[in-house]
Amino acid sequence: MKTLKHIALRIVMLAIILLGTSLIYTNYLYESDLQEHSPVINTIREIPVETDILYIGESSNLTSAKGDVDKRTISEMIAGHYPSLTVRDITKVASHAGIFKSFLGAIPKEKNIKTVVVTLNLRSFGAAWIHSGLETPLQKSTVLLSDQHPIVKRFLLSFKGYDHDDEQIRDHEMKQHWKNDLLTFPSNAEFTNVADWDEAMAASGKRDAEGNLDPVTDLACHYIKAFAFQIDTLTNPRIQDFNEIIALAKEREWNLVFNLLGEDLEKANTLVGKDLVFLMEQNYALLLDYFKRRGVLIVDNYHAIEDAYFIDQDWTTEHYTEEGRKIVARNVSEAIEHLHKGAFVSTSK
Repeated sequence: MKTLKHIALRIVMLAIILLGTSLIYTNYLYESDLQEHSPVINTIREIPVETDILYIGESSNLTSAKGDVDKRTISEMIAGHYPSLTVRDITKVASHAGIFKSFLGAIPKEKNIKTVVVTLNLRSFGAAWIHSGLETPLQKSTVLLSDQHPIVKRFLLSFKGYDHDDEQIRDHEMKQHWKNDLLTFPSNAEFTNVADWDEAMAASGKRDAEGNLDPVTDLACHYIKAFAFQIDTLTNPRIQDFNEIIALAKEREWNLVFNLLGEDLEKANTLVGKDLVFLMEQNYALLLDYFKRRGVLIVDNYHAIEDAYFIDQDWTTEHYTEEGRKIVARNVSEAIEHLHKGAFVSTSK
């Protein structure tokens, strides 16, 4: 009996210690951790209770060219088409749907948001982005945004209870995909995986008038590694991320819109050729069909941006000049006009 009382006393004392620790952390330390590890919480908190349009994006939203006269973000340009509405954005560079769903899940339920526009970036479905070295800090930044108790989140943060593989592991996984994921084409193609394709391009590459290897060869290799993949809807993690966003939008009764960004197909064709363009177009068609069948409104900007409107001419990004951002913003604004009747303003500004 004495032993039982002793054990019971220890359990009670432990419970008191845990409760006290939890109260102290929640009331005095949790906020500082939020500010240090998940500063995006401030943007989420600043969303007005009554918000008409919320734009979720990455660097494509806020990047402008040096020569741009109009430096506004895509979301600000959308707001220009809806001057009478409340338009806000949550933007974090290098983010993808897996991060976006954490942002959206952290929005308090009392916020009355009518329409949520989520950036849909084809490149984010490829191994180069899925296994990026930036993934660990991105995942870490979302731990404190979950709806678990603060002390539980603190433990997860302290003991790396999130995807925390180091860059060496991620690099290995990426290269395994490039080697082992077979690419299929409607007719015989010279290469059936990224590793061989990239190696051949690096060796033979693009040649200048004198037959020397042109520096643009590096860019051609980047295009292969960024876009030479075929989406499997059963295994690609981005598909699951977007499906979870769809489920959340239904639960919160948001009008959900996916903004499919434009890719530089002209440069892909010039640098690499028709086989890469085939893969890009195939993935594009798959995404359109997949999400339309799930009732999502897709704003199709995929072919809308010409090569001259891409800022980074030596890398694979979805960063547009002001002309490109205006095209995207206008297309999004026109596509959601029926959701906000009478509010749309046709303007070049």
